[in-house]
Amino acid sequence: MSLTQAPPPPPPQAKPTSRFIEFKSNKEDEIKRRKTCRFIEEAGRVLKLPRVAISTAEVFFHRFYAKHSFQDHDRFEVAVAAIVLAAKTEEAPKKLNNVIQECFKLKARGMQAGRISQQKLDDGSTPPPPPSIQATTAGLDPKGDEFLKLKDRILLLERIILHTIGFELSIDHPYKFFVEQIKKLIFTRKLRYTKTPAALANSSTKDVMSKMMNELVQYSMSLANDSYQTSLCLQFSPEEIATACVYLACQFAGVEPANAADWKTTLGDPDVDALFSICVQILDLISDKKASDMENVKKIRAALELMRTRDEQAAAAAQQAASQQESTKANLSPKPDPGATPPPPPPPAPTDDSNPNKRPRFG
Repeated sequence: MSLTQAPPPPPPQAKPTSRFIEFKSNKEDEIKRRKTCRFIEEAGRVLKLPRVAISTAEVFFHRFYAKHSFQDHDRFEVAVAAIVLAAKTEEAPKKLNNVIQECFKLKARGMQAGRISQQKLDDGSTPPPPPSIQATTAGLDPKGDEFLKLKDRILLLERIILHTIGFELSIDHPYKFFVEQIKKLIFTRKLRYTKTPAALANSSTKDVMSKMMNELVQYSMSLANDSYQTSLCLQFSPEEIATACVYLACQFAGVEPANAADWKTTLGDPDVDALFSICVQILDLISDKKASDMENVKKIRAALELMRTRDEQAAAAAQQAASQQESTKANLSPKPDPGATPPPPPPPAPTDDSNPNKRPRFG
């Protein structure tokens, strides 16, 4: 795309559903999303951006590539443009030159370490790194030709992102939803530790509740942050993602429903299929980490499978009961007698002219 080319018109908006955006993806694209979002997170930490700005940048990035191909735009340049736009949106603006320099150095270090590969050419080959990246990771000359061209591309991509997302800059994140949900569950005494931690053996109920609150919020925060490395923000609402994070947080913290209730009832009757899909995608991400507790992950997967199976069985039983009820109503309803004489039609209603009290008077 030429730097002088006008940005494309806004794409048609998707219909508002719990699955926000329909898009096609494959395993290779998901890996690119994951790696680039890790780049965005690391760049955000270097730039000292608030976590909400980093998450917003990742949402912008995912929405951009829901409409565009990875082959058409350099994903790292799109990531930089998303960071610039998100920082403004979340009222934490950074100087463009500083963002470009820090992101360039971060990418250069990644390429030298082999964590980041060059985008392939049309013939499938991989070009060598640019001379500037081969030579140094100290940054670019802000007055140099390469820096100025890169700056122009970032500014253009920022405008293209705006058009792609339909200028929808207000992003809801799962954070506020899972904090509210955890507070409600704890203060209504719907959760308890499967086994009370030894450190809380002689603690008051208030201390136990406070400990559980902090633990579940920390787990949920970490899980929600991890979810942005996937395309979950395109598939589900922040409320659905928040509920899944709370469920997984309880599993990792050793917390279960109180009073022998099931998880579906405790969590407010969520869509079990959505809960299952979100949890599995987050668990897949966790499984790729070297320090992940695979035994615990397997147990959580098994619990999710059991929850989904029971939900399907309950839905099938409810459908069967409804069908039987309809059949019973049909059998009990009186059937018309074909030989019976039909009732006479009702008499015609009197008109105003037939009522002497309503006749108009003359003279």
